Amino acid sequence: MGRFKGDLPQRSFEFAHAILQIVDRIPDGTIGWVVAKQLTRSGTSVGANVAEANGALTNAEFASICNIARREAAETTYWLKLCETAGLVDAVHLDHAITEAVELHDILATIVRKTQTQ
Repeated sequence: MGRFKGDLPQRSFEFAHAILQIVDRIPDGTIGWVVAKQLTRSGTSVGANVAEANGALTNAEFASICNIARREAAETTYWLKLCETAGLVDAVHLDHAITEAVELHDILATIVRKTQTQ
């Protein structure tokens, strides 16, 4: 099983998949390559860290890894918004991912806060 009671592991996995689909839409070229690389790293890191936190042995370890995932979600929001502003990907392909990144960030922030006060 794991530490998470809800669907966060599945949601963060689906989010990583959505990020890969967005990255595939970024045009080739120096700017596209740099942004795509950063977006791929931060966007897939959210789910990877959630998966790692799920197996944490202590509350402190769990909170620490969830906090890393939270920061990665915030960074991913930045890169997604940059893709939109720079016109690298149409907003129609980014809106759901931006919303999901913000929601994942907020969920993880709540988990960290509650875990640290236990």
